[in-house]
Amino acid sequence: MSGRTRNDRTTNGSVSRFLFEDLDLRGALVQLTGAWTAMQRGRSYAPPVAALLGEMAAVSALLASNLKAPERLSLQLQGDGAVPLLLVDCDRRLQLRGMARAEPGVASAPLRQLLGEGRLQLSLLGEDAAQPYLSTVPIEGETVAEIFQHYLLQSEQQPARLWLAADGNSASGLFLQALPGAGDKDADGWNRVQLLAGTVHPEELLLPAEDLLARLFPEETIRLFAPRAVSYHCPRDEDKVRGMLIGLGREEVQSILDEQGEIVIQDEVCNQEYRYGAGIIDELFAPADQTLH
Repeated sequence: MSGRTRNDRTTNGSVSRFLFEDLDLRGALVQLTGAWTAMQRGRSYAPPVAALLGEMAAVSALLASNLKAPERLSLQLQGDGAVPLLLVDCDRRLQLRGMARAEPGVASAPLRQLLGEGRLQLSLLGEDAAQPYLSTVPIEGETVAEIFQHYLLQSEQQPARLWLAADGNSASGLFLQALPGAGDKDADGWNRVQLLAGTVHPEELLLPAEDLLARLFPEETIRLFAPRAVSYHCPRDEDKVRGMLIGLGREEVQSILDEQGEIVIQDEVCNQEYRYGAGIIDELFAPADQTLH
């Protein structure tokens, strides 16, 4: 293995990219630990739901590690089944957040049965958040890995493979993609590397990147780049919530307070709650006009 660097994984997670120098193939290994457990905190997801969301988190980190101009990408699997929504987004600094909606006590079942009829939505947001790039396609594939393999083949016109694993403690993934003209150097290279990667066991995806690549591809020349840290990032945003209330207007906010006694706003993505009493009226709005005598 040439140009190798030690994969110093953080307690949150990392993405390690690599290149098969003699084959024009590229890849990446994502390993999420603390960042993934933080995303689940306080959620009580059933194991099948956690596994699906963890695999989505791994894919999001992999794709975001290649972002340049866009600021953030968002991935959603939406359906009409027992798990109608899986949502994860990640910015180019590899800061993750996400959530799932699911019926209580979801039992293990194939992904397509859990999601039902659905679609994949990918959004890319630049600095101008009002003008995101949005792509929505029907779900093609029986696993999270197959869904994104198909999407990448259609969108980038280059074959890609994914091996994903997730449970309540970690989420990980191995990604391979052929670059344009890869077959010119070695006509069998792509097939050979796919077959070797297909021998990986889920628990091996948590090995240090250098060890895993040496185990899977002992005869290949691989350049391993320095790992990039991944973190969970979903801070409270009082300014955003107050701005939303200002947008509703004084009369609407007062009406909600009169009816409910307080305003309760649930941030489902970050699993945070915002509560406001009657005092919020004077904090957000100028005093009501007074009649002069």
